[in-house]
Amino acid sequence: MDNKTLSIVSYITLIGWLVAYFVGKDKADTLLKYHLRQSLGLAIVSIIFNIAFTIIASIVPSLSFLGLVGYAFIILWIIGIINAANGALKPVPLIGKWFEDKSSFVGKY
Repeated sequence: MDNKTLSIVSYITLIGWLVAYFVGKDKADTLLKYHLRQSLGLAIVSIIFNIAFTIIASIVPSLSFLGLVGYAFIILWIIGIINAANGALKPVPLIGKWFEDKSSFVGKY
């Protein structure tokens, strides 16, 4: 697989991220490293929000509508996939800037 394909795969669940990381580790370019950071950050934030909203909804059932925020994460994932497919180094809206310089184990770009 080429780095553009691996960049797209990195957004498809954590298993896709692991595949993209280990398959592309030796031949990673700027595009792959950038999208590995973005997709990992998006996955982490998504998991944290999911856990938080589940706890809130179990304590206060009338706030269960907050689960609709999950759809926002799906939209962010789609935007990330589109950016990776276009070869763009654009951050995911709202949260992408937080992860541009994080995850040093992915490597510098």
